[in-house]
Amino acid sequence: MRTTLTKPGTFTQQWHIVDADGKVLGRLASRIADVLRGRHKAIYTPNVDTGDFVVVINAAKVKLTGKKETQKKYMFFTGWVGRERYRNVAHFREHRPEFLIMNAVKGMLPENRLADKMLTKLKVFPGATHTHEAQQPKPLAL
Repeated sequence: MRTTLTKPGTFTQQWHIVDADGKVLGRLASRIADVLRGRHKAIYTPNVDTGDFVVVINAAKVKLTGKKETQKKYMFFTGWVGRERYRNVAHFREHRPEFLIMNAVKGMLPENRLADKMLTKLKVFPGATHTHEAQQPKPLAL
């Protein structure tokens, strides 16, 4: 018996669509991260990007459990002394709702150059419309 390792360019990548309306952020992000990495395929190879494209709609309506809406904070540091900024989930839901999903998925990917390429295959839209109808994405079962 031999172990087959997938080589780049020998497989096809599909497009999936996910409706985030009412879904819990952490559970949704872990499933999206698995699809971006290709863990849902039998041809998964850790050093090759075998994942698929994922389009997420209704990112502004994603749900968080507990008191995370007001208590969870995201920290940003400018590099200057005393210039760190804290923002909560309510701020991002109002100004940049796609950040919540992008940040959660990024944290669930490995920390290497391959993960940067995987993250470019994630397309997040705050509303119900998206610009990838031409790719004919299929609904992803969560």
